[in-house]
Amino acid sequence: MKKQEVRGLIEQIGIVPVIRASSPQEARFAAEAVCQGGIPIVEITMTVPKALEVISELVKTAPEVLVGAGTVLSEEMARKCADAGAQFLVSPGFNAPTVAAARTLDLLMVAGALTPTEVMMAWNSGADFVKVFPCGSLGGPSYIKALKGPLPQVALIPTGGVNLDTAADYIRAGAAALGVGGDLVPKEVLETRQTEVIRALAARFVELVKAARNQTAAKTEHAAEAR
Repeated sequence: MKKQEVRGLIEQIGIVPVIRASSPQEARFAAEAVCQGGIPIVEITMTVPKALEVISELVKTAPEVLVGAGTVLSEEMARKCADAGAQFLVSPGFNAPTVAAARTLDLLMVAGALTPTEVMMAWNSGADFVKVFPCGSLGGPSYIKALKGPLPQVALIPTGGVNLDTAADYIRAGAAALGVGGDLVPKEVLETRQTEVIRALAARFVELVKAARNQTAAKTEHAAEAR
């Protein structure tokens, strides 16, 4: 999948499942479950045991799933993830060499940031999306809305604090997509392999994003007609 197609799918679905697991088997199970729930995207973090092997296997065995690498902290790790077949890279904070490596490798880059200065640095460095992490610690949706005021051109993906209660608010605040971890793939559910629970959570997140976007579009259209 080409970089623009990767961007398009992330924007279309609006959710990036962050897979943190204690074993390769758990990670593969989580990827399959969220896909069944309507989210054909997974971010396998480098904290997962044998993460590169998991990415490589998923790319080969599940071509319908967009597989990315998370917690990418260096240029060297970015290249290893690319070699494993990762189709996008995510970092928890801003690291200029990692973003530069992603551009050289022609991979979509979601660079982490928190403050307005970091967001500007990440975006100006060439990141395709800016992951605002941990967003919930700085006000959640209200913080995204505050950032979008002076930075409307920046595609923000809030992560940390995104759950079923806040997802729609984040979208209405201007988020391009949502990074969701434990609230989509709960640890205890993952350990007990409850496919139906993860599938149902994934479907619910998809519904919330779609409904919030429709509401925002209708509000924008109504405002335009009122002028």
